[in-house]
Amino acid sequence: MDTIFALSSGSPPAAIGVIRVSGPAARQVGIRLAGSLPAPREAALRSLRGDDGQLLDKALVLFFDGPRTATGEDLLELHCHGGRAVIAAVQQALSRFEGVRAAVPGEFTRRAFANGRIDLAEAEGLSELLSAETELQRRSAIALTSGALSRQVEQWRSAILNLSASVESVLDFGDEDDVAELPPDFTDRVAALAAEMTRWLDRPRAEKLREGFRIVLAGPPNSGKSTLFNALLEEAVAITSAEAGTTRDVIERPVSLDGMPLVLIDTAGLRDEGAGEIEVIGIGKAQEQIERADCVLWLGPEGEGPDGAIELESRIDDASTVRKTNPAFRVSAVTGEGVDALRSGLLNIARDTLPKPGDVALNVRQAGLIREASEALEQIERVCDPLLVAEHLRLARAAMDSLTGRASTEDMLDNLFGRFCIGK
Repeated sequence: MDTIFALSSGSPPAAIGVIRVSGPAARQVGIRLAGSLPAPREAALRSLRGDDGQLLDKALVLFFDGPRTATGEDLLELHCHGGRAVIAAVQQALSRFEGVRAAVPGEFTRRAFANGRIDLAEAEGLSELLSAETELQRRSAIALTSGALSRQVEQWRSAILNLSASVESVLDFGDEDDVAELPPDFTDRVAALAAEMTRWLDRPRAEKLREGFRIVLAGPPNSGKSTLFNALLEEAVAITSAEAGTTRDVIERPVSLDGMPLVLIDTAGLRDEGAGEIEVIGIGKAQEQIERADCVLWLGPEGEGPDGAIELESRIDDASTVRKTNPAFRVSAVTGEGVDALRSGLLNIARDTLPKPGDVALNVRQAGLIREASEALEQIERVCDPLLVAEHLRLARAAMDSLTGRASTEDMLDNLFGRFCIGK
């Protein structure tokens, strides 16, 4: 197997550049570059030199002997000065060693997975952690990376194995009176396990956490949508005008409020008559956004908004504004009255839809496999033949194995680890 290397810290220039080397030649590479290595897991200052004896840099050197390392292999870390020329010179020197090459994206983490240092669910959590932009995303990714889902899957797998053992006893020793039938509570145990998986499937998903809670401002032309949009963002993003139909396209702006990922969406005014050709296109896009929305704030006449829309009375500073009898919020984007209360209300609504802080949010792949296992267990209530029961339990166990990577395809692994940066 090749020994790989990569810059694992930020792009130069930087104060420090950490170059990681992983693989069977890591120790020898360290000795040839630094002259000698410190004791494992101890840092020491060394002069790094190329094959020609030229000084490359003075760096802090650490060596970790496998398999108790991040990758499960011998691992060398060179904490160099972070200038571009220094990093380039050290990497060039590394590339001259036989059997040593630059890593491809995600290769360090893939080796950690292949060597049993992490499972597939934890690797997916690391991927989410690297792309996290809000506090809620970070905490959910940390839960996944820390093995919260993996531990739950292992409990499910153990329960399935215990159920399978009961079935195998019937199949192998069915002629003996004491094991001729399944235990009386067998069906109840299967149903309880399937129900527990279903509860996990009912949780908010990682995709919603990643994309953000979508809030659409909708209403007829000149109802104050763009002004309120700007007020919520506290910046002039959308053009505002007294002229009807000013907003003709969708304007999206991701924003993090109190650590929650939200997407605010301003749309064209909705009307049936008087719209020009371009405005009609904008109205069509607005309708599409309303259908995709997690929450619609309706600024138009009371009761005329989409089903489930939140009634909002805007322009409360304007005496000529038609009042609503029972709006959820009353605001003035001009004076700011009610805007903070609206923000708080939107956050409360989003919290009920997004994962709770620290909860694991399942992605599409994970949810699909848990659903496969749950459906296989549910089928057991409909069959009597122990052979069919055993087969459904096998399918459920196979889904659990795929979830943590006990059984996985190369294409799926390539897709996952290809999303990582090179140093990971």
